[in-house]
Amino acid sequence: MIGTGGQGRPLNWAYCTNGFSGHRLHEALDLLSELGYTGAAITLDHGHLDPYAPGLSAQVSRIAGLLDRLGMNAVIETGGRYTLDPRRKHHPTLISDGADRRAGFLNQAMRVAADLGAPVVHLWSGIRPEDLPEEAAWARLARQCEGLLATADRLGVTLGFEPEPGMLVEDLSGFERLSAMLGGHPRLGLTLDVGHCRCLEPDDPPACVRRALPYLVHVQIEDMRRGVHEHLEFGEGEIDFPPVLAALAGYRGQVAVELARHSHAAPQVARRSIAFLRKAHDELGEKGAGRHGRDRAEGGGVAGVGTVAGGG
Repeated sequence: MIGTGGQGRPLNWAYCTNGFSGHRLHEALDLLSELGYTGAAITLDHGHLDPYAPGLSAQVSRIAGLLDRLGMNAVIETGGRYTLDPRRKHHPTLISDGADRRAGFLNQAMRVAADLGAPVVHLWSGIRPEDLPEEAAWARLARQCEGLLATADRLGVTLGFEPEPGMLVEDLSGFERLSAMLGGHPRLGLTLDVGHCRCLEPDDPPACVRRALPYLVHVQIEDMRRGVHEHLEFGEGEIDFPPVLAALAGYRGQVAVELARHSHAAPQVARRSIAFLRKAHDELGEKGAGRHGRDRAEGGGVAGVGTVAGGG
């Protein structure tokens, strides 16, 4: 059920619940458990643990009990498209007007995570507003993160910051800059999206994973093509996955499939996804854990990303 990493350690296969938007959360968790997933990346949104719904505490308690019965772990994701603004996707952000509202939502997400027993809360920066100078945007982001990290310290959770194509923090260099601005705070970790590595990073995905390991607290995984921010089912993009899994050897957090636009066929997509990952893992065992491959398509620098930020 849990895949074994290249050094004999387990890989924790998980699935992002934003890919099950047509299911009730308890139904999605049951299905994922049946398929062999050992983790769930739960996206707080209108349909799944609405952070502003009456009776949230009781619902969190029920989901915590279900996760315990299923033997599954959880992280909290916060990338719901219209959770805060019904007209503008992903607004407000930590660097836009109304940033305090986003911070309030993230504080609520951390409280949910603490009650659920989820160790990680995912977040991202947002797109820099056109009228906000870049240095001012970085300063605003760092200031907001300082407040969030104070809450993280108090509640005992870790923030998993995700570089997102087209946003202020869009790559590993951007995350490293933010981490340095915050003094390498131990509660600021990295959410690495493997597809994003193929989309825009100068290095191949296995090299990105190795670079990320010192900060890594959460992994999202799907296929992707160079220069196009579109989350694809495995086998539809350009990533060679056995070397990626080899690079994750020793990592103990979730490896969570993120296919938010595939809810129309969620059970089938989730079944195909774990079968693909298990096969890729088996191939890793056959090739040897220390052998690293290359992407099927050669990748140099990217002049631009074809799909707008937040394409997931």
